[in-house]
Amino acid sequence: MKIVMIGHKYVPSREGGVEVVVENLSALLVEKGHEVTLFNRKRKRYPTFTQHKGCKIETVFTVNKKSLDAIVYAFFATLKVRKLIKKRKVDVVHFHAEGPCFFLNLLPKNHKEKYGAKVVVTIHGLDWQRGKWGGFARKILKVGEKRAVKYADEIIVLSENNRKYFLETYNRETQYIPNGVDLPNMLPAKLIKEKYGLVKDSYILFLARMVPEKGLHYLVDAWKKVVEKTGTDKKLVIAGGASNSREYFEKIYESVRGDDTVIMTGYIQGQELQEMYSNAYLYVLPSDIEGMAMSLLEALSYGNVCLVSDIPENTEVINAGNFVFKHGNTDDLYEQIEKILRLNLSTHVNSVVSYTWQEVTEQTLETYKR
Repeated sequence: MKIVMIGHKYVPSREGGVEVVVENLSALLVEKGHEVTLFNRKRKRYPTFTQHKGCKIETVFTVNKKSLDAIVYAFFATLKVRKLIKKRKVDVVHFHAEGPCFFLNLLPKNHKEKYGAKVVVTIHGLDWQRGKWGGFARKILKVGEKRAVKYADEIIVLSENNRKYFLETYNRETQYIPNGVDLPNMLPAKLIKEKYGLVKDSYILFLARMVPEKGLHYLVDAWKKVVEKTGTDKKLVIAGGASNSREYFEKIYESVRGDDTVIMTGYIQGQELQEMYSNAYLYVLPSDIEGMAMSLLEALSYGNVCLVSDIPENTEVINAGNFVFKHGNTDDLYEQIEKILRLNLSTHVNSVVSYTWQEVTEQTLETYKR
């Protein structure tokens, strides 16, 4: 099949879960003999690729401003797809996330019956709920959601909670295909010891995009109380970048500036990422909103002890050996961290790989062919 992916920012990249999903899914589709084209957004100061892991990459014009980036990209990407459909040069168009679906109404009518092109949408979360967006952007995202319901041949969701939402809100059946994860590569603390002075079990890890809905502000406030009350010698490691929320990033940065118990690493990948997962005492995800958090899946695959907020998208993923706190409740978060420190837990002994990328790819292919 000839498949086009739309909606991610840039591949190769770990800017967010969408990018991780698109890269892994596309590479395995190519391995299975399919032809995949990825529509990357044009990025200032980023190298322009034409190929990655066997996938063809086309760079689509956009405006590198938070308020315009996604919508401008989606418009031009959809026009490109429209041409491909009319020329019968594509079998499956796979949109990722709600925003790019805003222009689904521009695709040819009866695209499946007349041109043989199937439109599939993966909802990576209810994006209009995310705190980084203003009122106008939320309206666009909500329209994108409704157009996905109206125009997509198939919709994939990443959680049972989102599947229930689409059924109850739109009476629309969706396909539940959770994200996958690679088998872990356990590494000793070598690079992170050289760069940050970290050794096994010496730190608590937050690893995600620094956006309001990830709840990092709750963790920072709770951590300050943990340090004050317990005098712990562990560090809090914040690994991640701003991702369209510069104001939030700067607010967090200011709140921890001068605090030698907090280490901010920015985006990490490769060996450094693997070492961070391999040696953390505790992984914390205090989010208010999720689709299915890639970093949580990865943390579980490394056998990390995890503490997550009690939203369904998190509690569906963890198992009995992990911990939960009431989302948005800083006092409860503090109490859970303090308890976990007192327990002096054995870590990295209960690895959970609930779903592999091979399984994700097989189920996605079944959805394409349905």
